[in-house]
Amino acid sequence: MKLSSKSQKDLTGWGYGSLGILIFSLTLPATRLAVSELEPIFVGLGRAVVAGSLSLILLILTRQTIPPWRFLPRFAVVVGGVVIGFPWLSAIAMRDASASHGAVIVGLLPLGTAICGVWRGGEKVSRAFWIFALMGSGLVISFALISGTGAINLADLALFGAVATAAIGYAEGAILARTFAAWQVICWSLVLSLPVLLPVVLKYAPASFDSISLNAWLGFFYVSVFSMFLGFMAWYQGLSAGGIARVSQLQLIQPFLTILASAILLSEPLTVTTLSFAVGVIICVVLSKRF
Repeated sequence: MKLSSKSQKDLTGWGYGSLGILIFSLTLPATRLAVSELEPIFVGLGRAVVAGSLSLILLILTRQTIPPWRFLPRFAVVVGGVVIGFPWLSAIAMRDASASHGAVIVGLLPLGTAICGVWRGGEKVSRAFWIFALMGSGLVISFALISGTGAINLADLALFGAVATAAIGYAEGAILARTFAAWQVICWSLVLSLPVLLPVVLKYAPASFDSISLNAWLGFFYVSVFSMFLGFMAWYQGLSAGGIARVSQLQLIQPFLTILASAILLSEPLTVTTLSFAVGVIICVVLSKRF
């Protein structure tokens, strides 16, 4: 049976969105590995410099033309949100908080992205969608209250800031992906940020690269090439094809994939409570998709 055009777009959106989330789910554990020995500013902004260099090469090889200047403000929003804001703030948080704790707070990102998508993208969704989206986010907040320290600290504030900036950047990038190819959105955003970020990254680079362990460099490599480059290509393509508000609900699964990755890579505890909340959140994602 041949799928309709809308069904094909939905399938494409959810497929690319899922790939992006799988890549993003390892970001916090990899960041924690990196900041254990590298400066948070170097990790948070250096990943954009590496990804920006790869983007520049790709844009030159494919002979892409520079976007019209009228789009510069929108690219600037993407830069501020996902190139600078989230990476830098999450790197600061991972210096003190566990990746599992960070994953729970980042679980608020789907609701933030959906709100920004409705606000900036002019999308309309049903009341049932909002009900299940709020239920899923409520589960994430409840999990944070049950498993957290019970007090808001600098790491928590940094994570909340990371969520806010990423939500805006995700939504704005998805809107740009309606005009440009999804991969071009993140590539041009990264290239535009290079002149600003490169001097800062060089200032905070380690004095001796040999003194940094292989694990720390592997963490930095992952967040630079996968989280900052390949992951965003898939994610923006998914948001653009399937709709910002709908596809963004896949992010509700991301905290629990991150917690699983943290248990494997960082030996952080994996509890029955975590798995129970994961099941509840996944159910909310499935139900919200139907609406």
